[in-house]
Amino acid sequence: MGRRPSVFVRPVSMEEGRRLQRISRTAKDPVRLRRAIVVLMSAQGQTVKDITSLMQVGEDYVRDVIHAFNERGFDALDPKWSGGRPRTISDEVREHICLIARTSPADWKITAFSTWSLSKLAEHLVKQKVTAVISRETLRRILREGKVSWQTTTTWKASTDPEFIAKMHRVLALYDTLPADGRVICVDEFGPLNLVPRKGKAWGSVRCPRRLRATYNRYGGVMRMLAALDLATGKLYYRIRPRKRWREFLDLLKALRARWPEKKLYVVLDNFSPHKQTKVRAWAADHEVELVFLPTYGAWLNWIEAEFVALRYFALNGTDHRSHEEQNAAIAAYVRWRNARAKPKINFAPDSPIRSWTEYPAKAA
Repeated sequence: MGRRPSVFVRPVSMEEGRRLQRISRTAKDPVRLRRAIVVLMSAQGQTVKDITSLMQVGEDYVRDVIHAFNERGFDALDPKWSGGRPRTISDEVREHICLIARTSPADWKITAFSTWSLSKLAEHLVKQKVTAVISRETLRRILREGKVSWQTTTTWKASTDPEFIAKMHRVLALYDTLPADGRVICVDEFGPLNLVPRKGKAWGSVRCPRRLRATYNRYGGVMRMLAALDLATGKLYYRIRPRKRWREFLDLLKALRARWPEKKLYVVLDNFSPHKQTKVRAWAADHEVELVFLPTYGAWLNWIEAEFVALRYFALNGTDHRSHEEQNAAIAAYVRWRNARAKPKINFAPDSPIRSWTEYPAKAA
């Protein structure tokens, strides 16, 4: 058999040569990169055999690329994927598979297990004659394309408060328009404040995290923080006590009353039992303090909750205080820093769906 004639690309202009060089340096698609190198080498006068030896590809491949470039130009460098073989599982069957995957085995009267694995689901699909045979990998791809993912089950605690909407709107009304005759104060308890190493975030060398001691015993007892957030100024007021009974809560109310003696206080708070103690209610009624209770399971409506998150993150996480005095000093330093930069609290959850609620939703969204 005679030697096959050598093949070369058509004459390449200076601009085309620069473009080929640029593609051979920057192309991220391996097919486009390989084809550009073949064309560039051929344009430089290298034979098919030389290109085959250097690129470790077949002669037919090199000849096909050169002929394609001569016919179509730079379009020949882009791969034209055929898309593979046709799907053997129709779109209707794929949708049916995703629907079954979202059910529980109990829905099919299967009591041996409570959740599907890929193997169990594939076996069930064959048994139900949804498909003749299906591999775990094919099933996994179908579920991913159908946006069905493996997720952790979450809980939904519905409020049983018959006045949920009314209470929520009352709180939101106070947030939106602070009353001219008084102050709106958000109150809550924070803790427990025990002496333990607390995990946190900090900058450090890669793979060299900051270490904290491990402890097993809890000495020094537990302290509690009672705090109040003034929405008009955004400042935080607090006190730390060994307990959080109604007596400690009443002392906090008295301190707030003394701070603003001439204004009515609207105190937003949760349904913790000391807040509803008879003596607390009686004192509040006699001293122009209105206790505005949140609806049950609506604690996130208390504006002070976000302040507690920031306090925990910036002042306590990553610390290992050995005494309550040391820990209390850290909290005090953070509160002073925070209050020096405080601004009035406005625009509470302005775009939240709760503002359009007319009734409590029957289930989680």
